[in-house]
Amino acid sequence: MILTVCSFKGGVGKTTTAIHLAGYLQTLGSTLLVDADLNRSAVVWSRKNKLPFRVVDERQATMTTRSHTPVHTVIDTAARPDPDVVQVLAEGCDFLVVPTIPDALSIAALLSIAKTLQELKARWRVLLTMVPPAPNTDGANARDQLIHAGLPLFSTSISRTIHFPRAALHGVLVENLPKRKGEQAAEEYRRVAHEIPGLKGIPR
Repeated sequence: MILTVCSFKGGVGKTTTAIHLAGYLQTLGSTLLVDADLNRSAVVWSRKNKLPFRVVDERQATMTTRSHTPVHTVIDTAARPDPDVVQVLAEGCDFLVVPTIPDALSIAALLSIAKTLQELKARWRVLLTMVPPAPNTDGANARDQLIHAGLPLFSTSISRTIHFPRAALHGVLVENLPKRKGEQAAEEYRRVAHEIPGLKGIPR
C-alpha cells in the first residue's frame, strides 16, 4: 500500500502521523517512509537509527526501491501543497491521510481547499490531531464543523500529549518511550490504521 500524509498548514502533526502509521505498517510488512518535506523532519527523527523502518528523502527513494521493494510506502509530503499537487498526490497513492488540529486557522486552511479534496478520485479522510482533553470541546466542535462541510473523517482522533515531542527528541516511536508511557498514544494510531480501507494484514 502507498499511503500519503498531506496537510494544508504547518504544525498539525503531519510528520508525527507519517512516522507512527509507518511504525504500525512495519508490523504488517516491510515499510519505507519517504520524506518529501523540505524541513526533512522525518529524516531528523530517524537519525538515531531507532525506528523499525527505513526513512529516506525523495531523492533517495528511487534508488532504495530498486534494491528493495517495500510492502508499504508512507509519503510525508511537503506542507501546504497547491491544489494541482494535491490532485497528483491523491491519484498516485492508495489512500490519503489529511491531518489537522482543532484550531480555527487550521480548519480554515483545510476548508479553503475542500472542493479540491471532495473531487479527489483517491480514497482519503481527515484526521483530527492534537485534540485537547475534556472538558475542552475544541475537538468535538471541529469534528462537527468538518462533518457539516461534507468531509470524510477518521472516527479516531489523536490526543494532545507531550509524549509525541519526547518521542521525536529520542528518535523513537511513542510506544518505545521508557516505561511504556506512550502506549495509549500509540494505540490511537493503531486504531487509525484499522480504519484505512484495503489495508491487508490487520488482525480483526
